Amino acid sequence: MAASKKAVLGPLVGAVDQGTSSTRFLVFNSKTAELLSHHQVEIKQEFPREGWVEQDPKEILHSVYECIEKTCEKLGQLNIDISNIKAIGVSNQRETTVVWDKLTGEPLYNAVAAPVSPGPSVPVAVVPSGSSVPAAGTSSVWLDLRTQSTVESLSKRIPGNNNFVKSKTGLPLSTYFSAVKLRWLLDNVKKVQKAVEEKRALFGTIDSWLIWSLTGGVNGGVHCTDVTNASRTMLFNIHSLEWDKQLCEFFGIPMEILPNVRSSSEIYGLMKAGALEGVPISGCLGDQSAALVGQMCFQNGQAKNTYGTGCFLLCNTGHKCVFSDHGLLTTVAYKLGRDKPVYYALEGSVAIAGAVIRWLRDNLGIIKTSEEIEKLAKEVGTSYGCYFVPAFSGLYAPYWEPSARGIICGLTQFTNKCHIAFAALEAVCFQTREILDAMNRDCGIPLSHLQVDGGMTSNKILMQLQADILYIPVVKPSMPETTALGAAMAAGAAEGVGVWSLEPEDLSAVTMERFEPQINAEESEIRYSTWKKAVMKSMGWVTTQSPESGKNVFVYYYHIFLVC
Repeated sequence: MAASKKAVLGPLVGAVDQGTSSTRFLVFNSKTAELLSHHQVEIKQEFPREGWVEQDPKEILHSVYECIEKTCEKLGQLNIDISNIKAIGVSNQRETTVVWDKLTGEPLYNAVAAPVSPGPSVPVAVVPSGSSVPAAGTSSVWLDLRTQSTVESLSKRIPGNNNFVKSKTGLPLSTYFSAVKLRWLLDNVKKVQKAVEEKRALFGTIDSWLIWSLTGGVNGGVHCTDVTNASRTMLFNIHSLEWDKQLCEFFGIPMEILPNVRSSSEIYGLMKAGALEGVPISGCLGDQSAALVGQMCFQNGQAKNTYGTGCFLLCNTGHKCVFSDHGLLTTVAYKLGRDKPVYYALEGSVAIAGAVIRWLRDNLGIIKTSEEIEKLAKEVGTSYGCYFVPAFSGLYAPYWEPSARGIICGLTQFTNKCHIAFAALEAVCFQTREILDAMNRDCGIPLSHLQVDGGMTSNKILMQLQADILYIPVVKPSMPETTALGAAMAAGAAEGVGVWSLEPEDLSAVTMERFEPQINAEESEIRYSTWKKAVMKSMGWVTTQSPESGKNVFVYYYHIFLVC
């Protein structure tokens, strides 16, 4: 890009996208939403014991600085002046828990990751004693279940009624969320206990750790979080938008270690080091909320699905908290400004999406790369009556059935690996429909279309199948970085920055690829009803007395179903 073109770029906005396996920094043109440059750094996961998953907070912080520096270097090579970067947003893996010393800036323990999947409980997942292999189809960063006994103990002393936690937070009492991980740290790590006693400890999710560190750390760092991340801690009242004193007392969490809760779009502080020193950090969203904003799902009833190892579906429910009768979570979607209204969402997750493709590759060996599945599926264009229910660790929402296990049924002599590949893709789509049907029943607002993002959306067969099975259009943005885009939009729109308008008439038109249903409604319903029949066949395989759950295994109990 020639130097003379610098001026036409307009203000730029950066976004830190801190995920479970990597950190990225991306820079967007605030007028066109065009991605100009980015850099990515992989981060390690540590497994100190079986069933424990941790990450080094300092490594995560260093990866952020490295990504910022490298991206700025790339912008320089493009003749783009980095002084045009007017704001930075942060998007982060949610629920992962960090406690650090505010006097030294040192973490008091590794970041403790979130377990299998959010929901009324973690279904039964059985791992043989001594095995270092995660339960089939699960993502290792979601596996940390050290807090199982903590949850079981807490569930026995829920005050008043069983809805105590859910009515305030929208969440079930579960190993997934931050409060029980923080309780575990307070119970088991002497350095944390001592720092709390001496008033030196600070707690936060990854966003809090990063913002505190980037804005000065021990030298005046800002200890804050936003409403979306706070809403995933199980300590935050989603009605009053404040930390809840009763919840903190129930979990035994001292309120003085909690970050200040801010909106998702305001200036929290300024970068105090590096190539972007002095640039305001002014946007903060948990990753799924960031994707909802990046997909511009600002209207009540709009929904997005992110396809990765699992799927995360969020449906904007507007200013109303909708509580699910079908195993979905109620969460804060976003609050884009101090004086702006809060929006809520229903969230559902499909545990096994991309993971089923990896299972076909790594366990069955019918493909060598994940990309090959599209080619195999295209060869036959049908599953030929074969159905694949990937209930490797039980069934999640809306069934919550821990006794289920994976099955492939409807096999004939004619069935081959291409049909199984096709059935695996269909399984992702059928599971998505089950979550969306549950959302429709909870919200009463049928979807007119589904907006999609994530790595699996590059598979055109999958996207067409999804449109056919939902019998509504599936819409995919041509720019796939919706999570980072959402964080950048929030940062650029903040009061005092004002370089990114979120008014509907000002939002940049994003090029979309649209997949329309290509089968009739009757065929779609027949295939869906047959899927449900297959799901029923998958149930009841495992009982607590079965050989699979003998004394040399961990059983991850279906512990909180009654609480919900």
